[in-house]
Amino acid sequence: MRTQDQAAEAERTAASAAELPSFERRAAEFSDRRRGRIRNYFSNHPRIMDVVVVLVYLLLGLGTFVDLQPDMNVSSHVVIVAASATVLLFRRDKPLAVLGILTIFELLNIAQMPNTSNVGISIWFALYSVAVTYRPLLSFSMAVLATLPLGFYTLFLFQLPSEYLVADGPTAAQTNIISAIIMLLANIIAAGIGSSVRSNRRHEAEMRQWAVRNAQLASVAERNRIAREMHDVVAHSLTVMVALADGAAVVVKRDPAKAGEVLGQLSQTGRTALADMRRVLGVLRADGGVQRSPQPVHTDMGALIEGFRQAGLPITVSNSGPPTSPDPALALTVYRIVQESLTNVLRYGAAVSRVQVSLLNDVATGEFRVQIADDGRGTLKGSLGTGQGIEGMRERARIFSGTLDAGPGTQGGWRVHAILYPADGPE
Repeated sequence: MRTQDQAAEAERTAASAAELPSFERRAAEFSDRRRGRIRNYFSNHPRIMDVVVVLVYLLLGLGTFVDLQPDMNVSSHVVIVAASATVLLFRRDKPLAVLGILTIFELLNIAQMPNTSNVGISIWFALYSVAVTYRPLLSFSMAVLATLPLGFYTLFLFQLPSEYLVADGPTAAQTNIISAIIMLLANIIAAGIGSSVRSNRRHEAEMRQWAVRNAQLASVAERNRIAREMHDVVAHSLTVMVALADGAAVVVKRDPAKAGEVLGQLSQTGRTALADMRRVLGVLRADGGVQRSPQPVHTDMGALIEGFRQAGLPITVSNSGPPTSPDPALALTVYRIVQESLTNVLRYGAAVSRVQVSLLNDVATGEFRVQIADDGRGTLKGSLGTGQGIEGMRERARIFSGTLDAGPGTQGGWRVHAILYPADGPE
């Protein structure tokens, strides 16, 4: 039935801030700033807070010694107050046991000194601790139960001195009833304050957990984005380099000059791939000196198409519709889809005599269509693919609420068709 306060428990048992992952440390720092310096100090030093509670309890009881009566048993009162103060030091560890002991002490205290000024105060602190630790149903039930002994004594055993009565005021019985009601309300208020603190701590703990989970999901999404970029860069570049190397090997004896041009293109492709990889991996650095969006600097579609032509693909391009808005995210998405599609044609296609790249910006429907179709035949090398390239293209299309279909064309070959909605893209 017991439910420990997660926030307070975590603060007592958590590792040091330097041992936490960065996002957890930032969430903890935000919580610390929200609480303030004084609350943080007592939260980090709970035993000091216990001492403060005991001192407040003793301070509130000083009024008893201001107007001492000859028949008052002061020594017994001092012993009971000292014992109550000692028991209060353990309210955080055993709240229910402390509440039960203090209820007995308070009953003994009021029996020894009926006019004491601190009757029931220790129960308030104990009820607060119970409410912070346990669910509201139990804490409010304990508030009522803790009131019963003192209430019974006040209603049936306590005799109010006649000098305290006013001629036109309430009678002794009415005064006792009012006193019992005040005791009950005070105990319920103490439990209510503890329940409110418990609720706030639980809410704060849940918010911290939510922030940590969001940071973890963002970290996973960023890693997936980097992995997707790495796949596109490496797969494209290596495929083009292999095709150029094969072409150079074929023509080196017949046309050395042409072979030199192909090797030059091979070298340029390798340098471009290295630059792209450095740019993508740069986002993993913590110095903040690298652009956080790993985009290639050569998003010129013409350069991409020309590179594949140099590698041996017979590509034709058609571009319809008005120019799109200068959106870097859209340009990168279209670039990567075309790049991955042509890379797959170069890797897996055989006897390819025609590759058609079509870009259509349909203003009427708000769609941007990308289609890459070839007339080649698939090879056994196609079974070696992991499918990550196609899935990566679909993920890119979903950024713009789009779809992507890839499969055999109606007249042979392979066809990739993507529909993007630029207006639904990231802001």
